Amino acid sequence: MTRDLSSIVKAYDVRGLVPQELDAGAARALGAAFARFADAPRIVTARDMRASGVELSAAFAEGVTSQGVDVVDAGLGSTDLLYFAAGTLDVPGAMFTASHNPARYNGIKLCLSGARPVGQDSGLRQLREDAERFLDAGLPTSERPAGGVSERDLLTDYAAYLRGLVPGLSDIRPLKVVVDAGNGMAGHTVPAAFAGLPLETTAMYFELDGSFPNHEANPIDPANLVDLQAEVRRTGADVGLAFDGDADRCFVVDERGELVTPSALTGLIAARELVKHPGATIIHNLITSSAVPEVVREQGGTPVRTRVGHSFIKAEMARTGAVFGGEHSGHFYFADFWNADSGMLAALHALAALGTQAGTLSQLLAPYARYPMSGEINSEVADVPGKLAQLRERYADSEQDELDGLTVRSPEGWWCNVRPSNTEPLLRLNVEAPDAAALERVRDELLGLIRS
Repeated sequence: MTRDLSSIVKAYDVRGLVPQELDAGAARALGAAFARFADAPRIVTARDMRASGVELSAAFAEGVTSQGVDVVDAGLGSTDLLYFAAGTLDVPGAMFTASHNPARYNGIKLCLSGARPVGQDSGLRQLREDAERFLDAGLPTSERPAGGVSERDLLTDYAAYLRGLVPGLSDIRPLKVVVDAGNGMAGHTVPAAFAGLPLETTAMYFELDGSFPNHEANPIDPANLVDLQAEVRRTGADVGLAFDGDADRCFVVDERGELVTPSALTGLIAARELVKHPGATIIHNLITSSAVPEVVREQGGTPVRTRVGHSFIKAEMARTGAVFGGEHSGHFYFADFWNADSGMLAALHALAALGTQAGTLSQLLAPYARYPMSGEINSEVADVPGKLAQLRERYADSEQDELDGLTVRSPEGWWCNVRPSNTEPLLRLNVEAPDAAALERVRDELLGLIRS
């Protein structure tokens, strides 16, 4: 009986419980499948701090080398370090991480040379089918001799490259910074990225530990920011930074200990990138604040709205020649970083913007945080299509589009997006309104409809 990998090969990556869903055998088969799909003489790999990553990455390398392809093992690293490796070495890459998922999970993020994404429609479906066949019939034989594995430390080069992309970073004033690495890969990359900068850094949970003993490495959940917010207030820091497990997402806390919305950070970085590239295109996904396209237009740029998800953002950046893209989930994409996302690069931009002016972070970001937002609210729904149809009918008098789920724009100035989950019977609601009272009223009305 052929093994079914459809439960772990997701829309954007491979992810599952170890070893129940993702084990060495599956990793080995996926490695062989990726070697044949990528059709390159070598592939670079890296892994996060999860204990299972050692066995899984080694098995993947066995699959790759069985097809006559070499493996460059970058060892421990963040996902954006893997993208750096795929970009600078111009080779395909595989990152072993389950990002912000709990400890019992692991996964693989794949890219082609130049950090080009591999998603469900750009290779993952074929890789799944090939790997399932290999698990059933054995790895195919290769006419080429087996490949070899070499190790390469890229951390210092990665950090220097990032610092070189950020205008004004070398001229910042001394800053007090608190960083919560969540026992994830930022504990490995932050010291290198901050090297030589005038930063007094308070390190929280920098010990690499894939069991996440302090809190989950998922900063989009407010509960996981509580420790950082308290430490920023206690130390009188200028800024707090929180990263997810593989450090490709960054969330920022201001000097008051208040969360900076990723939309405000998107607006700030967009304005900085438009100084470097006047008139350029900026990508924002459809749950980003309306303030972002407003800022982009005010700065002379062209905003382009896209679906949620890194494969859509990266594809749209390539299509439009955009210089930057931001998502409300804390992902930030840079054309000068191969259109890939980097939480560390976003953090360095925030530090440079703050450190090259005299005001506080909350003062700096006030022009970019214009409207109150609900954040993402999930609801279990038995009949997702039926519920979306009900919402379409209820707001038939408002402007609607279905770029990703259902977006409603009311004449009263508020908008909402209701989006189905790819993997669960959930609807994800995001609302933005002109003021707090309107936000509360609209949010409660929508939740009442969705959960009724």
